[in-house]
Amino acid sequence: MANWSDPRTTAVPRPATVGVGEAAYDAGLRSYMLSVYNYMASGVLLTGIVALMFSMGGVNSPAAQLFMHGGILKWVVMLAPLGIVFFLGFRVHTLSLGTAKALYWAFAFVMGLSMSTIFLVYTGASIAQTFFATSAAFVGLSLYGYTTKRDLSAFGTFLIMGVVGLLIAILINIFLQSSVMSLVISAIGVLLFAGLTAYDTQKIKSMYYAVQGSDFVGKSAIMGALTLYLDFINMFTFLLQFMGDRR
Repeated sequence: MANWSDPRTTAVPRPATVGVGEAAYDAGLRSYMLSVYNYMASGVLLTGIVALMFSMGGVNSPAAQLFMHGGILKWVVMLAPLGIVFFLGFRVHTLSLGTAKALYWAFAFVMGLSMSTIFLVYTGASIAQTFFATSAAFVGLSLYGYTTKRDLSAFGTFLIMGVVGLLIAILINIFLQSSVMSLVISAIGVLLFAGLTAYDTQKIKSMYYAVQGSDFVGKSAIMGALTLYLDFINMFTFLLQFMGDRR
């Protein structure tokens, strides 16, 4: 995300620590990653609660009223998460830690409003099933990214290019309205964001090498959580199109 750079591109080495220093370093890394996962999981939980509550009432719910009759407000809710992501990506270095946290929680909240329609389209059981399947896949993929000794940076470049291509395909299918193309897009989307989960986890782990001991550690954890949040939500959304039973 813009100024939130990947430390591997600047060849940041792991510090040469031994003994007590090595133990302290490992403890710091574990604390950092735990913070990332806590922020990420809490954000997903907040999004889910907001989406569920906003959709309560079915066709008479606030979600149904907003997205069927909301006019410009509907587009504000739909585009606000993207705006927050870009703002955080470009301005995170100049923001205070408290402001970065507030923006992250605001993002998770607005995403809940934006995603509330899934409860109007899909059954609750299929949403829960897809959520747990995504969670299991996410844990395994993120664990691989954290523990693997293989450098995934080249793999990540390919995945990011794939996401760009995926966005273009989605835009094209808005006009084509092809159900077959929608299924293909969903399948590719699941694979791309599954791969990005492992890649981003390794990138976030590497980021600690660059920010440890600095004032940016807290904000780096928030940006890492935001990255993994987006991987999880996108993988969940694409998978729901396969596993979800429509009402």
